[in-house]
Amino acid sequence: MGIQMTIREPLRRFLNEEDGATVIEYALIAGLISIVVVTASVSIGETLSDTFSEVESGFNQ
Repeated sequence: MGIQMTIREPLRRFLNEEDGATVIEYALIAGLISIVVVTASVSIGETLSDTFSEVESGFNQ
């Protein structure tokens, strides 16, 4: 019974610990934000590239 009590207490504390879960949540949020930023940057970059190509072709006429 003594060894079971010594194992149970640290296990209970580990399962109740929320710091690790918070770090994982923040990492997931940061990852999702970075995906959104990269996707938006690519989309804006393509739009700007098209706009500059149209301006360039206007000068070449």
